Amino acid sequence: MMEYVEQIIFLGVTVLFVFLIAKRVGIIRKAIGLGKPGMPQGTRSQRFREMMLVAFGQKKMFKNFLPAFLHLFIYVGFVVINIEVLEFIIDGLAGTHRIFAPYLAGFYTVLMNIFEFLALSVLLACVIFLIRRNVLSIGRFRSREMKGWPKLDGNLILIIEIVLMLAILTMNATDQLLQDRDPYYTETGTLLISSTMLSLFEGMSTEALVFTERFAWWFHIVGILGFALYVTYSKHLHIFLSFVNTWYSRFEAKGKMENMSMVTNEVYSMLGLPNPAGDTPPVEGEIPRFGAKDVQDLKSKNILDAYSCTECGRCTAECPANQTGKLLSPRAIMMAVRDRAEELAKSGDGENGKSLLNDYITKEELNACTSCNACVEACPVNINPLEIILEMRRYISMEESGSPASWNMMFQNIETSFSPWKFAPTDRFKWADKFNNGGAETTVTD
Repeated sequence: MMEYVEQIIFLGVTVLFVFLIAKRVGIIRKAIGLGKPGMPQGTRSQRFREMMLVAFGQKKMFKNFLPAFLHLFIYVGFVVINIEVLEFIIDGLAGTHRIFAPYLAGFYTVLMNIFEFLALSVLLACVIFLIRRNVLSIGRFRSREMKGWPKLDGNLILIIEIVLMLAILTMNATDQLLQDRDPYYTETGTLLISSTMLSLFEGMSTEALVFTERFAWWFHIVGILGFALYVTYSKHLHIFLSFVNTWYSRFEAKGKMENMSMVTNEVYSMLGLPNPAGDTPPVEGEIPRFGAKDVQDLKSKNILDAYSCTECGRCTAECPANQTGKLLSPRAIMMAVRDRAEELAKSGDGENGKSLLNDYITKEELNACTSCNACVEACPVNINPLEIILEMRRYISMEESGSPASWNMMFQNIETSFSPWKFAPTDRFKWADKFNNGGAETTVTD
């Protein structure tokens, strides 16, 4: 029985983490499901191409080469090194050691050297990112919303990655020494990077080496399982959700604003014209809310956007309102949506006495937006903060009549004079009179 103790412990630990991760995924699914149904439309080929270019190929990241290059090493390292976890799992369940080595022969050594190169690359990239976040004065890492947990989260994940990579190299170094002392340890060939660490362990006894190798092995596998659970609470959930989010990207022009179908239908009806999009069926029962006051009024895609947010701050760095000192931060908008959805998914008791508007996002933030789409263009995973901002401003305007007085005057002028300024439509082009007929004044009418 004692010979199976390690396997039983491994199975128990794995089942525990799988249960905790599944429970956490259920909460995230519930939070995203709070929104209205419906995802952006597009052909499968369009979706696949966008997902491969933006999520997998990180196309939009390379607008700034250095961080993109370092991020690519971390990303590729994360994907490729975790292939080795498959061997860890089989070894843990079967009680074997490096089960693939005899079957892959010389290729196993090549593969392990690739893993080690990527592990070293990830380690160095994480160190550089820690310096960028905490030493260099990069504005997007020092915004008001990046205090407390968001800052700790960004640093913590980098430290975890560094420690996990050191565990791999330590395990491989001690493993190589044990191959000459214990027949249990399968021959791997020379591993170039971990071989440079052999001098650190050569003076240790066989028992100490076995303990160090086993500790590093357990630390790495438990670390991977813990990491998988941790990311469901972290901004690093984008590692997985970026693929889903880019799959459901919008393929219309970024400047296109979505109309409210009920209002559009009413306008065409008043004008005596048919609605090109087809008539909207009459609403039975309670009339839906105009715009969005809380996350339930948003679309599920908007909440998926929030959970996919990398908190990189590129949207806020590009926002012209934020650059001029306004309170608006598109990143803070997405973080607020995620926090509110998370709160409701966990509490399960309606609005919980709060709402997204006012309790999480202020009117001052929303009114500062220029609707320029700079944040949408900048986002590396195709998140659309503007859509959320517009829906919330619709609620303020149409449900609360709470738009600024200057805006209400503009709305009235557009309704009556078809322009933001209060002059007759027949006078619209008078400003151009001096440019006609060699400067002679003429009257231009519609």
